Amino acid sequence: MSAEFADPDIELMLRFQKGDERCFEELVKKHTRGVLNLVYRYLGDASRAEDVSQDIFVKVYRARMKYEPKAKFSTWLYRIAVNHCLNEIRSRKSQPSLGTPINDMIEEPEGENPDARLTRTELQGAVKAAIDALPENQRMAVILSRYEDMSYDEIAETMGMSLEAVKSVLFRAKENLKLALAKYAGGSS
Repeated sequence: MSAEFADPDIELMLRFQKGDERCFEELVKKHTRGVLNLVYRYLGDASRAEDVSQDIFVKVYRARMKYEPKAKFSTWLYRIAVNHCLNEIRSRKSQPSLGTPINDMIEEPEGENPDARLTRTELQGAVKAAIDALPENQRMAVILSRYEDMSYDEIAETMGMSLEAVKSVLFRAKENLKLALAKYAGGSS
């Protein structure tokens, strides 16, 4: 790999542009799980997420000549994924969902009593419902921030927004989540 790019995926994509199909296969292997997780969290349907993820990689394949190494490859890939998810939702008129991976985000304590387990399960459902109820741009920003671990700069690039717009969207999302989950906060905000 060339030392010119800090992101080895950029080098793979540039080699793919020049006709090396193996580089595309390597990029797909490396990023399939991340794309699938993002799509699943956004659409909430495992079989649909697999189909949509494949469609996203077909789009990447077809758009390879348009790729320019301005940012990390994954940022470009996630932007395609986000736009495809938004188009999928608009075309199907369905409500996106975080799906069940949220359950993995809250650890299950050992020896937990049934009341505590019920409370935790109720909280998981409330968090999922609250995130699902957010407006599209807020929901996607939260998913990219909390579940995909993207920085504000990466979210801005992925969503095609300014850094200030991302900060504002995430602030509004947090405020909406606080309101929706206030009864679980134990009286404090």
